[in-house]
Amino acid sequence: MIFQTSRLLIRPLTFQDLKPFHEMQGNFNVMQYAAGKANSREEDIADLKKVINHYQEADNGFWIWAMERKSDQAFIGTVAMIVDKKKEGEVGYRLLEKHWDNGYATEILKDLIDHGFEKMKLKAIYAYVDVRNIASIKMLEKSVLEFSGEEWNEDFQSNDRFYRSKSL
Repeated sequence: MIFQTSRLLIRPLTFQDLKPFHEMQGNFNVMQYAAGKANSREEDIADLKKVINHYQEADNGFWIWAMERKSDQAFIGTVAMIVDKKKEGEVGYRLLEKHWDNGYATEILKDLIDHGFEKMKLKAIYAYVDVRNIASIKMLEKSVLEFSGEEWNEDFQSNDRFYRSKSL
């Protein structure tokens, strides 16, 4: 276990997560603002293997974990903390579509940010979100991260809103 919230357990991903992981990442509605396309099963096998292999790296800055509901151990999505060389972390999350609108992303974000500062000793935490992703914008607006502006994302050909914590 990495950490937990009142309803969720955050743990390392395993190969046993492949089926729900692919259900999530193979869904265009989930992936439209992240990758712009749904992933194939083969892509998700490779992605899951890559994430699991990162756990063993001494200087790993690429942390993606499973979100599991405590009440029934259901895989509901993933959370991420991607740490750069400046010891700043970018937060991310994805939920299976059937788990949207239950407040899980809002719940996890607070504790993910706390984990980043307290356990990972990050200097700052930030998030980018496509301006079309209204649900994530609403969630970030309720968080401790502060809106810092918009910028063009060349990789995804989109305008992104940028949210950032105050540096320590």
